[in-house]
This record gives sequence, structure tokens and C-alpha cells, in this order.
Amino acid sequence: MLARDEDILKAAEDWRAQGKGVALATVVETWGSAPRPVGSNLVIDDTGSFLGSVSGGCVEGAVVSEALDVIETGQAKMLEFGVADEAAWKVGLSCGGTIRVFVEKVE
Repeated sequence: MLARDEDILKAAEDWRAQGKGVALATVVETWGSAPRPVGSNLVIDDTGSFLGSVSGGCVEGAVVSEALDVIETGQAKMLEFGVADEAAWKVGLSCGGTIRVFVEKVE
């Protein structure tokens, strides 16, 4: 079962209260057959722990890696994964769709 939005936001709040760096990844756009709908979230802390899903598991590793950079630099990123993108095949997004994920630091 996927985490509920409330659980994801509570984890972000708890991790920040513990002094951890935190990033929030949100699916902002999809095309074709996408594994998760717009609005799906993944919260990541500065140790790489995460909760939620932006892709049903197929690109989470790449999003977590980018989120660690966002936490460190404070610079938000827009990520795109799609079937025509070589990186998408590498990370497993072979469902025929494309997703755009916005990753931002939680302050």
C-alpha cells in the first residue's frame, strides 16, 4: 500500500523537526501511460530515506539521487523521465509514458 499524502507530509515535518535536510518530489505532469498521477509525492531526507512514490518504483532511485543534490544546494530541479529518454530505460520507466517531477527543498 502506498503512503497517504498525510503520511508523506508528516514525515517531512518530522524529519525537519529532527534537524534533517528534506526534499519533496512531486509529479507535475504526465503523458501517455504514466505509473503515478499528477500530484503524487515522494519525500526524501538527507540520508536517502524516503516515503511515497512518484513512479511506482521505477525511477525513485534517480529521484532520490537528485533530491540529495537539491537538499545540499537548495536549488530546485525539474526532472523528466520518458520512454524515449535513454535514462528512463536505464532506471526502468518502460511503460510508454513520460513523467515530469519537480524536486524542491523543504525549509
